[in-house]
Amino acid sequence: MNILVFGAGAVGAYFGGRMLEANYSVSFFVREKRAKQLKKEGLKLISPEGEFETKNVTLYTSEKEVKNIDLVILAVKGYHLDSVIPQLKLITEQTGAFVLPLLNGFEHIDKLDQAVGKEKVLGGFAYIFATLNQQGHVVHGGNSSSIKFGSRHESQMDVCNHLNSMNQHVKTNLLLDENIIKEMWRKYLLITAFSGITSATQLPSGFTINSEATLNVFKNILVEMSFIAKKEGVIFAEEEIAKIISSFKRYPENTTSSMHQDLRKGLPIEVNHLQGGAVRYAQKHNITIPVVETIYGILKPYENGKPN
Repeated sequence: MNILVFGAGAVGAYFGGRMLEANYSVSFFVREKRAKQLKKEGLKLISPEGEFETKNVTLYTSEKEVKNIDLVILAVKGYHLDSVIPQLKLITEQTGAFVLPLLNGFEHIDKLDQAVGKEKVLGGFAYIFATLNQQGHVVHGGNSSSIKFGSRHESQMDVCNHLNSMNQHVKTNLLLDENIIKEMWRKYLLITAFSGITSATQLPSGFTINSEATLNVFKNILVEMSFIAKKEGVIFAEEEIAKIISSFKRYPENTTSSMHQDLRKGLPIEVNHLQGGAVRYAQKHNITIPVVETIYGILKPYENGKPN
């Protein structure tokens, strides 16, 4: 199976790198600036799961060059989605490839379905704490990483099974999930709360875990997000919410979100894609989510980077 990783930020470079390390056929679609950096510095993973480095990387900067691809792993930020859809659409038309999006949230699924066809868009997301250093190398801050994925259409089963078969050969986790829609919503609940609370406080998770008042904000975001999920047909029992909270409490105290990392660097953040998406879902279903709306309002001025 020939895989194209669309985007080589921390997430795309990490998982694409792990597949390259295991000698799978992987190429990357990147911007010119990132292509120059990868050619100069190489692709390097600095990780507890094992270090890996190579300069033998196939890079594309024009969608017209891409041929013979079976699967596109879409690893871009939410705020870049609209601008890359025309390129992605042309690639899928040229190759017939399926698309595995690793974006957080859920609004992007409808956009991708409309752009390339529902039968081509798998469900999926990634779990990883990682960032790029000044050389463009991936610094993995956690002890593990994973991609969860699953079929949304019967025509996708072969590519899902093929990806699942790779799991035993790569130094990460590629996990096929038969209930991928609920798992995507579970991640949406968590990331909306986690990114929101760490970014609004501008502090890592330990300060939330050890402050009852702040932890209550985290809990309330989860509850409000579960109301939205229910309206979208996905039910989370109280026990499931409690399990998410319990898992969060086990995070190392210095763990923080990529949104918080981007905020500290003065970079654009995914507040419109995550918290803003939740607000739009709430408006769609005529429900109130005051805590999420408050977090959204606090972070909205930083959407395009540090305000001037």
